[in-house]
Amino acid sequence: MTHPVAGSQGRVREFVVEADGGSRGNPGPAGYGAVVLDPATGESLVEAAEYLGVVTNNVAEYRGLLAGLRAARELDPDAVVHVRMDSKLVVEQMSGRWKIKHPDMKPLAAEAARVFPPGRVTYEWIPRASNKHADRLANEAMDAGARGETWSPSGSTAELDATADAGARAAGADVRAAKAVASPGWGPPDMGAPATFVLLRHGETPLTPQKRFSGSGGSDPSLSSVGREQAERVAASLARRGTIEAVVASPLARTRETAGVVAARLGLEVAVDEGLRETDFGAWEGLTFGEVRDRYPEDLDAWLASPDAEPTGGGESFAATGVRVAAARDRLVAAYAGRTVLLVSHVTPIKTFLRLALGAPPESLFRMELSAASLSAVAYYADGGASVRLFNETSHLR
Repeated sequence: MTHPVAGSQGRVREFVVEADGGSRGNPGPAGYGAVVLDPATGESLVEAAEYLGVVTNNVAEYRGLLAGLRAARELDPDAVVHVRMDSKLVVEQMSGRWKIKHPDMKPLAAEAARVFPPGRVTYEWIPRASNKHADRLANEAMDAGARGETWSPSGSTAELDATADAGARAAGADVRAAKAVASPGWGPPDMGAPATFVLLRHGETPLTPQKRFSGSGGSDPSLSSVGREQAERVAASLARRGTIEAVVASPLARTRETAGVVAARLGLEVAVDEGLRETDFGAWEGLTFGEVRDRYPEDLDAWLASPDAEPTGGGESFAATGVRVAAARDRLVAAYAGRTVLLVSHVTPIKTFLRLALGAPPESLFRMELSAASLSAVAYYADGGASVRLFNETSHLR
């Protein structure tokens, strides 16, 4: 291939562009980072980063690519550029091997292709660990946006990357341990936007502070005044975040009421899914744990020992609840692929979503604390993996 003569030495200049983008929630508050490097020395020639507001991870990655290419063009419009990114999606699409289907990405890809003439840019996928410079810039931009500030360079690249390397080495053992547990649920960046379920436990009812069994076979209580206030607080918090695209609730009164308060604040409708209802606790409905222990000690012991045991009087076992919740999960993941959805449910179904995502045993249900009006979150990827992103968040209630 022949290139026009350019550069101070009469030779075609070459640049390496490394770019990345990310969103905290998908879509969510997002930013990109890009750096133009001298391939001979590894010297950073230009850095770029920007907070984007609420967009998807893939859009942020394309915006990072665009920024990197434009920065390289400003240095030398006749240069040859080699792009390195950890997004296989962007690399494969810009290389022409994958089709671009998403309407948000088509114009960005077309714009990126026009920055340099055809044939001047090549693409290479690199592991995320090899793209730490651009990743750091993207996170700096998101942090600045969260503070209401505009990103600007802070400190030398060498100092910042050395600090990151030191932190990575110090945390190495913890990271390896985490991956050993969580790697089946970590979707790679090229899997596209996951279906993200924000799991909201309903607000308090009159039975909640008394710690009474309150399932789908009892009196179906409505929210108390405290519960309604909790619903208003969580609605305000979710409105500020601005990431919820749909609301789905259990059919019980307390969840539909909580969901209605949030949906009204967000300008959304409430869909109902039977799979999100609470376990039927049979004859234990309305009783405290101590009262069940006094009246049905053998049944309670069996229930605590086995997920297949049913509450007294033909209630629903945890195993049966798990099958129901898993079916609802699969149905909702298919219906809301790539979107962030609020699921308003109950203690047992929410704990079951989390247990299944973690691959934890049934007894883990007894080892989770889930407060009224708390938020948890799980992301589900196209390969079937899942990632728990939040658990029992209650800061909005304080």
